[in-house]
Parts: sequence; C-alpha cells; structure tokens
Amino acid sequence: MIKFIDLFCGIGGFHLAMERNGAKCVFACDWDKHSRITYSKNFNIAPFGDIHKIPIASIPKFDVLCAGFPCQPFSLAGVSKKNSLGKKHGFEDEKQGNLFFSIADIIEYHKPKAFILENVKNLLSHDKHRTFKIILNTLQTALGYNVFYKVYDASHYVPQHRERVFIVGFRNRSSFQFPNPPLKKPLLKTILKKNRRVSDKYTLSNKLWEYLKSYAEKHKKSGNGFGFGLVDENSISRTLSARYYKDGSEILVKQKTPKNPRRLTPQECALLMGFPKTFKIPVSDTQAYRQFGNSVVVPLAQDIAKAVIRHLS
Repeated sequence: MIKFIDLFCGIGGFHLAMERNGAKCVFACDWDKHSRITYSKNFNIAPFGDIHKIPIASIPKFDVLCAGFPCQPFSLAGVSKKNSLGKKHGFEDEKQGNLFFSIADIIEYHKPKAFILENVKNLLSHDKHRTFKIILNTLQTALGYNVFYKVYDASHYVPQHRERVFIVGFRNRSSFQFPNPPLKKPLLKTILKKNRRVSDKYTLSNKLWEYLKSYAEKHKKSGNGFGFGLVDENSISRTLSARYYKDGSEILVKQKTPKNPRRLTPQECALLMGFPKTFKIPVSDTQAYRQFGNSVVVPLAQDIAKAVIRHLS
C-alpha cells in the first residue's frame, strides 16, 4: 500500500484524493487550529501544528508527499494586497513564503518516491518567473527529481473557474503523463440547494447589496472589472476564495424578487470544492468559508493522484 504525508493539510482535500486511490495517510500537519479540528473530525487523525516545530526525522516513512503549500504570497490578490500595504510577498514573506523550503528539507531527508504539490497559477509568473525557477532548480537540480507541472482549470470537475498549477516529481522515473480532464463542465445546479431550503441568514442585507452594486458601478465607470459575481443554477462560478466570509461578493446566487442575492452555504461550498455530502463541518460559517476557499478541488486532485500512483506501480 502506498503511504503518503499531508503537509499544510487544511481540511483534507489531498487526503480524500489519495485515500480514494487506495493510499494511506501516515502524517498530517497544518498551523491553523480550526482546520485541524475539521480534519480530525473527518479522518480521525490529529494533524500536527507548525511545520517548523516538527523534527523531520520523526515523520514516519512514506512514499508520496502531498502539499498545497500556502498560496497567498504568490497569488495575484495576495501580491496586490501586500504591495499596497508595503509588505513583502513571495519567498520574502517570512511567515508563509519560505514554507516551500520546509517541503524541500523533508524531501531531501526522506527521499520519497514521488510528490504532488499544488499552488495558484500566478506561482509560474511571480517575480518575473524567478520564483518558479528557484522551485524547479531546488526540486530538479538540488534534490534530483524528475519534475512535471501543468495548470488545470477545475471547472472541468466542479462548477467553478479555478486555475491551479500542479507540480509532480518522481525520484526514479523519467516520464509522466498528466490526466486529461473531463470534457463536459458541470453547472451550479448540481450543487445548489433549493432556495426555500436555505436560511435567510445567507441572504444579503439591503445595505450590503446596495454597497456592492455601487462599488461595482464605480469601477465599471473607471473601466475596471471589479465587482460582484452574480450566478444562477446554469452558471459556472468565479473562484471561491478564503475571503468569501467577508461579503460573498465573488459568488452571489440570484433569488426570486424581492429577495436580494445570497451567499453559498458552507455545505454548498463543500460541494463546490468536490467534497462529499457526508463531509462534516464542525466549525463556524466564517471558518468553514476560509477552509473551503483554501482547499484543493478534490476530484481534480484525485485524478492526478490516480495517475501518480499508477505511474509508481
């Protein structure tokens, strides 16, 4: 049986992807205590906390390393925000940007057969492509792995436009073929509850709805594309982000007049990310929105995990 570790595990998107392909998780970690609660509730594994405080030698032996390492230092939104605040981003982000090198240290010590990494598409072009060159050089030249990468839009798996890069590496293999995504794209009607079953607490207040409309109109007059994303059951949504709890503006579901649009429920967010209906959500709505917005899309990760495990065998 293939054994894997789940670094920056969040709520277990990679765990589900690997487990569904017959692999067993032997170690997980995440710095966020709320994510660890959700992970423990669903997988009966208590993830460790801060990766910097974990002795590398204490990690059990494993075959595949999985990591959706923090993307905020490299995402378009994250870089823009940090620039506006005069903060560092990318590898210079002391809190999150150097976590890739924690992955590299674990790979160097344990020498797994393979790894699967996931991050935002902007990782490829961040800092005029220098960031990704450092990552490739570390994995290929310093660690000696054959590395392959590909950008996927998760809209082939779930009704959400979400571009992410997957980086796969093998210690003893010279070639790898990424899986082709399904051709037919699902629509939001596959994950939406009927409006009559959704609590009114998810409907926008008049004040918030008027603010979002005026904000969008102001940017429209300035020639910018900023604004809310209004969807119905026949739509594919924008990317669900970790900030969704703030106003829900990127994905607002139309409702029958006179009701204002509403946010997705946490359960709908789970389905939008490809988690099963049985997935337990033991935290507040605010934490749930953050957790699903930070997760990997499960069926996409599952497809890639399948290809990697098949390649190893």
